[in-house]
Amino acid sequence: MKSKYIETPEKMWELFEAYRDSRKPREIQKATPKGVVSEFHTPPLTMEGFENYCFEHASTIDHYFRNETGTYDAYRAICSHIRKLIRQDQIEGGMVGQYNPSITQRLNGLTEKTDVTTGGDKLTQPITVKIVGNGDTSH
Repeated sequence: MKSKYIETPEKMWELFEAYRDSRKPREIQKATPKGVVSEFHTPPLTMEGFENYCFEHASTIDHYFRNETGTYDAYRAICSHIRKLIRQDQIEGGMVGQYNPSITQRLNGLTEKTDVTTGGDKLTQPITVKIVGNGDTSH
């Protein structure tokens, strides 16, 4: 049997902590009435960022998170916790304006959806529009 590149769930956690600590603030220049001002922002945690970090420092990790064959059952709890920490960072960052709220909403499926036409019922008949008029085309 092939050995795992990330030997234990604890090693996976260590990789996540190292990824979290590796993010460097990015300089964002903003135009203000007093001139250009530099702001520094730490990038959000992302699954893609973590996957790329792991690829560069250990191995690919998508199979640990998918666990299609049950080979990585021991990693399920840590993988779930990592996903939730990433989601929490994005949601809370969006809520306080650290990250773009619109993007974090979409990434995390938090967009508001309202049905104002059918009351939640599925449409079973085609919608048709009948234009009613007096037939006078002289206007």
